[in-house]
Amino acid sequence: MTVSDKIDTKKPLDSERDVDVDEEKSSSIKKTIQKTISSTPQSNREDTVKTLEALCDSKRPSPSDVYGRGPMLISDIPSSARKGAVILGIDEAGRGPVLGPMTYAAAYWNADQSKSIPKGFNDSKQLTEKTRLSLLQQAIDTPDICFVLRVLHASEISRNMLRSDPYNLNAMSHDAAIGMIRAVLDAGVKIDTAYIDTVGMPDAYRSRLEREFNGHGIRFVVEKKADAKYAPCSAASVVAKVSRDKMIENWKWSEASFEPDGGIDFGSGYPSDPKCKKWLDQNLLDPVFCFPDLVRFSWGPSKNAMKDKGVLVEWEADEDEEDNQDSDGVARQQLSMSSFVVGGKTNDTKKENLRVKKKRRTGYFEKLGLRSVTTIIET
Repeated sequence: MTVSDKIDTKKPLDSERDVDVDEEKSSSIKKTIQKTISSTPQSNREDTVKTLEALCDSKRPSPSDVYGRGPMLISDIPSSARKGAVILGIDEAGRGPVLGPMTYAAAYWNADQSKSIPKGFNDSKQLTEKTRLSLLQQAIDTPDICFVLRVLHASEISRNMLRSDPYNLNAMSHDAAIGMIRAVLDAGVKIDTAYIDTVGMPDAYRSRLEREFNGHGIRFVVEKKADAKYAPCSAASVVAKVSRDKMIENWKWSEASFEPDGGIDFGSGYPSDPKCKKWLDQNLLDPVFCFPDLVRFSWGPSKNAMKDKGVLVEWEADEDEEDNQDSDGVARQQLSMSSFVVGGKTNDTKKENLRVKKKRRTGYFEKLGLRSVTTIIET
């Protein structure tokens, strides 16, 4: 059975026994994916296929639904890749959609083995789905081809971009590429040349990579449309695109009892797609939490939909009282910088005795008469 056969196979659950088997499989898949976070290469090609299948079945390590980064799969590494130096390519899939993950992939092999590498790799977006699946299978069946797959789920992208100090998509993309290169080097593989489809300005990106990996002797080729020019970059494009497509196709909803209106018929997932717009409009089903975690909350269409249909939540924060209180619980006034400068108007005695009225608690605490707990008494 081929990798794509395994990924495409879907059997209906028509008995209690089938449900039990499916739950056991689900648990096994989650354990398999958890191992990918350790950034350790798979032991053999069979384990590589098993873990790739698990990722494409859209089972996600639970931490990545709430915090932290998504999984990274590092394939098994044959002896040919450990002899001499390899050529490596990096590309991504799913950068623009408002739905689903963005996947980054690296593909690499020993330059001396180039004759054994399948022909036909190209920019995956220019290939048919059938051709992409065939090329991925050929890559899997070619032991000399190694790859890395990094998954940035929509929840990870949303959290990063909506921070108080936003971590934008370009920065995430650069760091994903750097993380994959570092994982290959840490596995004991020497890289001769890395071909990278650029994100942002090619020269600035290349300079950053050269600084990050100074001393490793890597030649970086960072260009637009590199996935259509260099075989390792094209192979990476195929791995990233097929993997992402299968994750979307097999998506498992992490939200309890959520059933999307319209299923997964959201077209390309790009904000400009009428099908995608309709799906977003139909599936903002909760006024507080709004969308399922398939959606990138940081994208404009999502923000607009939440603004129009969601409820406004205002967060009130208490002053950190413990750090600014004296022994009897009265808050001290925060001193200005000028009071610490020679010639400042506030002397030591005045600073010691300076007090202000304690700040009121937020409305919720005042309404319920709640106060901070300072002592726990066992009864």
